[in-house]
Amino acid sequence: MNKQESRTLEYLKGKNKILFLTTSNRWEKHEDYPKSTALAYKWALELGKDKVTVIDIPKLNIHPCEGNVSAKGGNNCGVKDAALPDKLKNPTGQLRCWASYNNNDDELYKVANCIFDSDTVVFFGSIRWGQANSFYQKLIERLCWLENRWTALKEENILKGKDAGFVFVGQNWNGENVVKTQKQVLKFYGFNTPEELFWNWQYTQDANDESLASYKKAITTFESVFNIVMNTFIYKFKRLYNYFK
Repeated sequence: MNKQESRTLEYLKGKNKILFLTTSNRWEKHEDYPKSTALAYKWALELGKDKVTVIDIPKLNIHPCEGNVSAKGGNNCGVKDAALPDKLKNPTGQLRCWASYNNNDDELYKVANCIFDSDTVVFFGSIRWGQANSFYQKLIERLCWLENRWTALKEENILKGKDAGFVFVGQNWNGENVVKTQKQVLKFYGFNTPEELFWNWQYTQDANDESLASYKKAITTFESVFNIVMNTFIYKFKRLYNYFK
C-alpha cells in the first residue's frame, strides 16, 4: 500500500457513513472495469459494508444539467419551486433540481439522498484529455443546486460538516491540476476538503508518451502499487456491485 492510499484509508476509518461515487466507465462487453472503480471497491471491502455505500454513476440515468443557474431570466437554480414533488424520491424535500423535476426517469435522487445521509463523499474517476471524465462532470454540474442554495439564495449550507474527496487515475497528463481544481469546486459547494482525500495516480509524467506499451504497462504498475489484481477484481465485480448498493 502506498503512502497516499494508507493516509486516506486511515482518515476514512474515523468516519461512520461514507459514500463512494465511481464515475469512470468501460464497454460492458469487454468485461473490463476502470482502475479507479477497482480502487473504490478495494477500499470499500477494507472499510466494510457497515460504513460504505458505493454508487456507480455510469449505471444511472442522469440527465444533463439544464443550465438554470445562468438562464435568460437570471439564476433559477435550486429554488423552492424546483423541489422534486415525489415523496419517495425526495423524502427530505431538499432535492431542488429542475432536471429532476422535468424528467421522470432521472435518477439523480439516488445520489442526492445518499449524500444527505453521509458524512463523507469520495468521487473516483479517470483523467481524460487533461480533465475529469465526462460522467463526473455531468454529475458535478447536476449538483450545482447544492452550492447555489447557500451562496446565491442565502439559505443554509446543507453540506456543512460533510467531507468530500476526489481520487482520480490518469495516464500521462495534468492529473495534479485537475485535483487542485476539483478540490476548489467541492469547497465552493460547501464541503470540507481535507488534504487526505485529494490526490491522483498518474502512470507517467511524460505527456507525449502515447505508446501502446505504455498503456499496457500502466495496468501492471497500478496493480503493483495498489495491490490489486484486475482479473480477479473483474471476476468479483458484479457480486461487489450488489453487495455495496
